Amino acid sequence: MRLYRLHSKQQLPISKEKAWSFLSDPANLKVITPDAMGFEILSGADKKMYAGQIIQYNVSPIAGIKTRWVTEITHVEKGTYFVDEQRYGPYALWHHKHFISTTAQGIEMEDIIDYKIPFGWLGQLVHGLFIKKQLTTIFKYREDKLTSLFGSIEGAKNYLELKKI
Repeated sequence: MRLYRLHSKQQLPISKEKAWSFLSDPANLKVITPDAMGFEILSGADKKMYAGQIIQYNVSPIAGIKTRWVTEITHVEKGTYFVDEQRYGPYALWHHKHFISTTAQGIEMEDIIDYKIPFGWLGQLVHGLFIKKQLTTIFKYREDKLTSLFGSIEGAKNYLELKKI
């Protein structure tokens, strides 16, 4: 079983409260997802985030082919972190931790996603050819979108790494 980890960090010149308000609203996931993904929230995003919340989406990760994705918000510490886990969808495992911490100039957002691709060696091949690049592109889009919404911190170093674990 091969596990992968996507790890990203981004600094933004906003308060922890403003960051939490934006990130804890499930409807904002559409705002920071590339249009090409065909992201559509089907249910569960009508309330601010809470532990046990089930959210259903349609996404089109490959050539406009829609797939259902169901996540559960499993842990929430208001203003500090939350965790979402895939219950149904394209991955064999998807465990996504979101952290927000205060810095001298604003906040740092940190995402740690541990995931596994289904379909054995074929899935590993598709990961190398397509999925790894797509995830990197999605998180780069997200970084750019959050910068356009909230600004940037001069000299701040953002971070994005995807590796086997």
